Amino acid sequence: MLVGAENASSMEACRLCPRGCAVNRAAGQRGVCGAPADLRVARAALHYWEEPPISGEDGSGTIFFAHCPLRCVYCQNADIALGEQGRPVSVERLAAIMGQLQEAGALNINCVTPTHYAPQIRQAVERARADGMALPVLWNTSGYETVEAIEANSGFVDGYLTDFKYVDGTLAAAYSHAADYCDVALAALEAMVETAGEPRYDEYRGQERLTGGVVVRHLLLPGALDNSKAVVKLLHERFGGSVRLSLMNQYTPVIARFAREGRAGARRALERYPQLAQTVPDDEYEALLDYADGLGVADYFWQEGGACEESFIPAFDFTGVDENC
Repeated sequence: MLVGAENASSMEACRLCPRGCAVNRAAGQRGVCGAPADLRVARAALHYWEEPPISGEDGSGTIFFAHCPLRCVYCQNADIALGEQGRPVSVERLAAIMGQLQEAGALNINCVTPTHYAPQIRQAVERARADGMALPVLWNTSGYETVEAIEANSGFVDGYLTDFKYVDGTLAAAYSHAADYCDVALAALEAMVETAGEPRYDEYRGQERLTGGVVVRHLLLPGALDNSKAVVKLLHERFGGSVRLSLMNQYTPVIARFAREGRAGARRALERYPQLAQTVPDDEYEALLDYADGLGVADYFWQEGGACEESFIPAFDFTGVDENC
């Protein structure tokens, strides 16, 4: 199927994510993600806070898409996940943005929360490459993907920055309304490894750069150390060195600020899960790293103190989105 034809058919009965809403986005219907049929982008700029071989010194060419199929109650990027920030762009404009990020010195094209716009993004990548864009394309996802969607990315996406949030189905249901998260994300991750291969690097302008393969991110949540240990154990036993783990301590309780601002959803979530108003204690994060070491996990990414600050969350102010930016 041609990419353009895929775009049209997927919008008429959308099953781009595991929610499988089958709504007619082309007719204005909205599913769980809340996304319309047209692309919505909140920011497109150099980003310096990814893992070292992704951001390097020059920055990752990061495109933040609006809306999200998973909609975690503690989302760090809730302003875009809820669709409150995001401007419509055409496929042609998105392809041009990719070229402009290359001209700005980006190490890669980093598509954040892309799942519900996958056909249009693939079409934009095809156009950008025809116009000379030669950077690796990375798919920065919650991990809640279908196997079919990952297979469709083959030839367009070089590598994945994928979350693996939960083994605990109760926690997944509570925080992300996705009790099936573990099974779904595991199948998707297997497809990512199959299509993108093991992590690969090159030397680019004097920096080590990830050019392909899979980096699996896991964010330690307040009071959820047992879930995190189970995630690390599962991934290590299942994939070993075929993926590179990134164990993160940057949980930021933005949900508390949203509740203070009067957002009803945030207030209800905090009433049910007050632990989400807290940061993760340093000793719990150290315990997770010690656990990974004890399992024999080698060469993983980890974060030093001070990562849980809102300053690490970029301004979703449409930088790089408009034609004149």
